[in-house]
Amino acid sequence: MRFYEFAPTLKPIKPLNPAQARIASLKQQKERAGRLLKAEKDRQKQQKARQKIQIAQQTLAKVGK
Repeated sequence: MRFYEFAPTLKPIKPLNPAQARIASLKQQKERAGRLLKAEKDRQKQQKARQKIQIAQQTLAKVGK
């Protein structure tokens, strides 16, 4: 498919006025903060799981002696 075949369906993008730009910026910040929060929760969950595995391995090593 060529660009000119679907180009008429594309709408021109209008520049945002300052109020709209601020809202768009705040939405992007919210999304970014949400992703960072999820990543941090996942990181902490993985760290806790690693600690549990390490404790279990230490316990097994002590029992095996």
